[in-house]
Amino acid sequence: MSFLIAAPSSGSGKTTVTLGLLRALQRRDVPIRAAKSGPDYIDPRFHEAACGQPCPNLDAWAMGADRIKALAAGRIPLIIEGAMGLFDGAPPNGKGAAADLARFLDIPVILVVDAGRMAGSIAPLVQGFARFDARVNVAGVILNNIGSARHEAMLRRALACITVFGALPRNAALAQPSRHLGLVQAQERDDLGVFLDQAADLVAAHCDLKAIEAMLHAIAPAPSANRMPPPGQRITIADDAAFAFHYPHLLADWQAAGAELRFFSPLADEPAPEADFIYLPGGYPELHAGHLAANSQFLDSLRKSTAMIYGECGGYMTLGEVLIDANGDAHHMAGLLQLETSFAARGLHLGYRNLTATRGPLAGQWTGHEFHYASTVRAVGEPLFAAKDAEEGALPPMGLIHKNASGSFAHIIDVA
Repeated sequence: MSFLIAAPSSGSGKTTVTLGLLRALQRRDVPIRAAKSGPDYIDPRFHEAACGQPCPNLDAWAMGADRIKALAAGRIPLIIEGAMGLFDGAPPNGKGAAADLARFLDIPVILVVDAGRMAGSIAPLVQGFARFDARVNVAGVILNNIGSARHEAMLRRALACITVFGALPRNAALAQPSRHLGLVQAQERDDLGVFLDQAADLVAAHCDLKAIEAMLHAIAPAPSANRMPPPGQRITIADDAAFAFHYPHLLADWQAAGAELRFFSPLADEPAPEADFIYLPGGYPELHAGHLAANSQFLDSLRKSTAMIYGECGGYMTLGEVLIDANGDAHHMAGLLQLETSFAARGLHLGYRNLTATRGPLAGQWTGHEFHYASTVRAVGEPLFAAKDAEEGALPPMGLIHKNASGSFAHIIDVA
């Protein structure tokens, strides 16, 4: 048995607690790996740094139960970090919540509660979560942002009905820098090792690691789920600080089907290696737009390529003609799609997507997710996807396809 770390709401500190636990257990020579609930590209890279093991995404909305069980299975015990609140999922019925993973995998939940401004009222809050769904086993809590020993004692007395695995004092040094799509990426943190060790020190000093370790057991093997077919035999993938948002399970599916994967860095002005399919994942090209616009080897390799070229979100913006940065400055991109996007005119676009493409390398039906602030100034041409939201409501067509180039703001997660 492994377990899920969840919280009543976002901002409770579950990412820091998860990272501290992973690093603290690793330092005790406890084999451990991690997974992240939902469509998150950033937190899993922190998990990997903390425990030294690959971190998959487990998405209870976009993936079937078989896929989730296959990704979670393994000889090394697993800690899953939830997203948002424990029961927060997509409308209309909350599908995709972290609680769904606890049900699918039959694992207990440790609830991280920000108790900084609470005393006795913590009891009905925790009891409510513990009793809300009999199929979800809330095994205990870790209290966060404790103000003093007296404060901790008050909280523990109020929670006599449930196991308290730890109580972490306030620590401003563990606040993490963030930007518009989440935390600053792990590969951009020069102080990452120091931060992880500080989180581990805090957890080791204030949590019952022996009790937590006792909950860790391997998850039984599961049959392989339906795999996503590779869009080509030779696949080239952009991979650097501007294009880092690709799902490990997607690349693993391609490799398992015999595809050859190669990686390159547009920020280093590396040309895209020869391939059948060039994949530009999402990331932060808007933060590097001037740099990318000046990288002629990279852009010319896209313009001259006869391969199928596909861009997601930031990659889609890069395939367009113009990308306007946050300062309003326009930068010329690859020009393979008649597309102009702007990060100066911001608007939040967020939610799960059901996607259907009738032609191109991604012809078929897919589940995906959209999360960006960039806006479309101009898009001319044939749309790539017909799209619906999580409630099966029709959305305007998404993306563009022209000759050998295609893309959209959606990130594909799995076969529908």
